[in-house]
Amino acid sequence: MGEMNILLLGGGGREHALAWKLAQSPALATLYAAPGNPGIAQHATLVDLDATDHRAVVDFCLRHSIGLVVIGPEAPLVDGLADNLRVKGYPVFGPGKKAAQLEGSKGFTKDLCKRANIPTAAYERVASKDGAIAALDDFALPVVIKADGLAAGKGVIIAETREQAVEAIEDMFSGAFGSAGAEVVLEEFMIGEEASFFALTDGSAILPFGSAQDHKRVGDGDTGPNTGGMGAYSPARVLTPELEAEVIEKIVRPTVDTLAAEGTPYSGVLYAGLMLTDEGPKLIEYNARFGDPECQVLMMRFDGDLVELLLAVAEGRLAGQGPVRLAERAALTVVMAANGYPGVPDKGGAITGIDAAEAAGARVFHAGTADKDGAIVANGGRVLNVTATGDTVKAAQQAAYKAVDAIGFPTGFCRRDIGWREVAREEEAR
Repeated sequence: MGEMNILLLGGGGREHALAWKLAQSPALATLYAAPGNPGIAQHATLVDLDATDHRAVVDFCLRHSIGLVVIGPEAPLVDGLADNLRVKGYPVFGPGKKAAQLEGSKGFTKDLCKRANIPTAAYERVASKDGAIAALDDFALPVVIKADGLAAGKGVIIAETREQAVEAIEDMFSGAFGSAGAEVVLEEFMIGEEASFFALTDGSAILPFGSAQDHKRVGDGDTGPNTGGMGAYSPARVLTPELEAEVIEKIVRPTVDTLAAEGTPYSGVLYAGLMLTDEGPKLIEYNARFGDPECQVLMMRFDGDLVELLLAVAEGRLAGQGPVRLAERAALTVVMAANGYPGVPDKGGAITGIDAAEAAGARVFHAGTADKDGAIVANGGRVLNVTATGDTVKAAQQAAYKAVDAIGFPTGFCRRDIGWREVAREEEAR
């Protein structure tokens, strides 16, 4: 494989982690990133390119001899960008529009689970407010109410009372989540611990890419509203090798095989959000891309050549790749967010001490930053992902928070308990 130019689309912490890893490959000539961010700029040439303008992306690939396009976020995938690039002959890491419905529509995924006999929560798809309120009678409380479409990780409400459920339904159908709430899925509330499992697939071969556990609630002790994720660690040892094998056999493999048989093969990374229930693992939902911030901890543990691996997926030759090499060590990331998140974030706040944090042994991925006259400032809800490794999750946690404490970000905050479940288990096991 000769050196090649790569285009990475996206500008968050996930894409910074991907850029950092792609840049380490001997197979890379030039890495371009759009829109990128100040952290990604350390590894890539930033270009002003709008991912929603498919023709402009195709033209860019032609002019810059792009050998692989890596699509980080979900919106361009659901929008069909991968299909348009593939038609023009460009290898793409990420599923086409039809297969990306796994993330783009909660109802699509639930219906697929029914067809393929995949274990998941009982559900009902509803297309009107009155229909949804009538369907509530079929569910015990608490009940989970989800906007069908993309809502940046925030379109899920767990209603403890009927009143809360009705309020959530009224909000969704009145446009609280825009077009994402045009259809709504009601689901039974599952009891258990959540874990995320990642697998690469080219539509036939499946290669496990590790596990992680995300922390969705904004506050310590898993309190407050849901966010896009306040931190994560990997591996999630609660997903034992036996459970992982069960997840592949009963959830991932039937998904890949069903989509291929239906003429819409899935190519890219399949991210399964799981609930580990008393009856075994059940699918909560799929994402059609690496998680954010889970990607950050997976990349810290990944020991292979990312360019070679993603290209093998894009070119349909994943079966020829050996197993993914993930280090035994644990990785943990803490999200530093701007005050106000997950509501309206306080933008523009100065950030200092990133170099000091990295000198302390962590890696700081930029998630929502901007360069203002040579200084780094907050420019989003989730601003930095302070990421560290250790022999145990506890050691990784200590290293990450030591680095967090080296950073000056007065208009920001973070959770202080990322990894708490696993840290407690490690201490119990001692």
